[in-house]
Amino acid sequence: MIKKLLLLSMIVFITFGFYSGGQKDKNPEITATEIQDHINYLASDSLEGRFTGSRGGELAAEYIQADFGSSGLKPLFDGSYRQNFPFVAGIELTGTNRLLLNINGEELTPEVEKEYIPAPFSGNTDYHGEIVFVGYGISAPDLKYDDYKDVDVKGKAVLVMTYNPEGSNPHSEFVKFSAYRYKVNIAKQNGAAAVIFVTGHIPKDDEDKLMKLKYDGAGPIPDIGIIQIKREFADKLFKAEGLDFRMVQERIDSLKTPDSFQFKNSKVMLSTGVKEITKYADNIGGYLEGNDPQLKDDYIVIGAHYDHLGRGEAGSLYTGSVPQIHNGADDNASGTAGVMELAEKFASQKNKLKRSMIFLCFSGEEIGLIGSSYFTNNPPVPVDKIDAMINLDMVGRLNAEDQLTIYGTGTSSGFKDLLNTDNKNYNFKLTFIDEGYGPSDQSSFYAKEIPVLFFFTGTHTDYHRPTDDANKINSKGEEGVVKYVYDISEYLDDNSTRSDYINVPGKSEGRAMAFSVYVGTVPDYASQVDGLRINGVGEGSPAQKAGLKGGDIIVEFGGIRISNIYDYTYALGDYGPGDVVDVVVMRNGEKKTFKVELGAR
Repeated sequence: MIKKLLLLSMIVFITFGFYSGGQKDKNPEITATEIQDHINYLASDSLEGRFTGSRGGELAAEYIQADFGSSGLKPLFDGSYRQNFPFVAGIELTGTNRLLLNINGEELTPEVEKEYIPAPFSGNTDYHGEIVFVGYGISAPDLKYDDYKDVDVKGKAVLVMTYNPEGSNPHSEFVKFSAYRYKVNIAKQNGAAAVIFVTGHIPKDDEDKLMKLKYDGAGPIPDIGIIQIKREFADKLFKAEGLDFRMVQERIDSLKTPDSFQFKNSKVMLSTGVKEITKYADNIGGYLEGNDPQLKDDYIVIGAHYDHLGRGEAGSLYTGSVPQIHNGADDNASGTAGVMELAEKFASQKNKLKRSMIFLCFSGEEIGLIGSSYFTNNPPVPVDKIDAMINLDMVGRLNAEDQLTIYGTGTSSGFKDLLNTDNKNYNFKLTFIDEGYGPSDQSSFYAKEIPVLFFFTGTHTDYHRPTDDANKINSKGEEGVVKYVYDISEYLDDNSTRSDYINVPGKSEGRAMAFSVYVGTVPDYASQVDGLRINGVGEGSPAQKAGLKGGDIIVEFGGIRISNIYDYTYALGDYGPGDVVDVVVMRNGEKKTFKVELGAR
């Protein structure tokens, strides 16, 4: 560890040792040149895409920390610029995975990761017993289709085909019932003890692929073993019954009629063992202390995330077969550069500050706002002393029309007037979005009833692709955006009146939801709990009217157990606007039940 730290220190010094001389070598003004220099480094191939917890992410963190120090910022976290937080980096198998199929007295032991694979969300269980074929594992009364009708699966393993009776047609009415987790939840509701998936469309020779052992953002489904087997083993199960698997499937597909049955000549014994891989990353933070005796204990937060997608480990839109570095110049080296320039500028004016100012660069944004959520749940200063949070995410591609989008403009009563007044010096074509919740780190602050503004120059064809490179940045345009943010921040710091908080009515259910029904809950994607922790509820929403609050952990929805965001998603899909649903939450260790009348989107 000591050798590693020494080596890292040498890398930091060699890479940006010019900062060691302090502020005298830095231009305190916000300039396109410095913005571009920051982005050139952060978005270079040597940082390998800055994935959370990676070597490149660590190099970016060191760079930001050095810059904050040379600008004269004080360490924010008990004498450190770093706030270390855990996150789930992946899934790995334990040594307990075994599969034995007894088919007509013949024992087959498929090889793990080659001929079968435990699901990454499997519980760690053992099962020995009977197998029931349940087609696609779909129960859809509205479509007059139910694979579980007239078949007993209690305490048994179910063999489930992937996809649905209309194959991989993305426009099929069956699509919403086709997800792995949804099918497992239906199996559990019917009492199954294990789920065995098999490729459920008629595959070509190279299409019978096993699912990837990849973390999907939620925890395991407890108390049930889940695996996927190669189709050749399903063929043998059917053959032992005198049936042809392909013909059974074709009959189900053509007639849209289930054909479920129990295998009489086969049994299975399986053990599943998977575990989450925990790694750590850092938020980087520094602050400038205010000078006003009454206001210096209030804070303005200016933040941006510095992580990106690595080689496409999460959220990539790249379709090539060879992994490539995703440099993330606009997303979000641009915002990180803006925060560093603002920190340097305000540091040069620190004697004029009334409130204290916090400058933050988050990791973990791309995998679910992990860093900013951790910060707001483990704040180094009282959350109720944060006057406002300003977020910069993708501010490096200002177009020829000077279009600038700002989220959160309705979260405090004076924001729109302030934004319009200060824009007279810049003439941006502003688009205001009132809601504070949205696809970036300001959401974590808004959930704590903090007014927020999120600056964004728009998406583009390089978004989440390897082509988001530094040479495409409009650094002169970003200079204008950052100067505009400086003017806004300076006013908020100087204003004798605290920014009021407004809970804006909206229809945001979080990034993972798109339903005709509306609840108004905002999921906390960073929370690792058994259930779904919510960050907040929308103003005037069904959730708020029923009495739900930020911090509640939803554990049941309409009688269905909720362990994660996927359970909640699937449970919502069973209801329509106007339905009244019992929602059970854990609040401060106490179980409470609320009746929620669902709204329409």
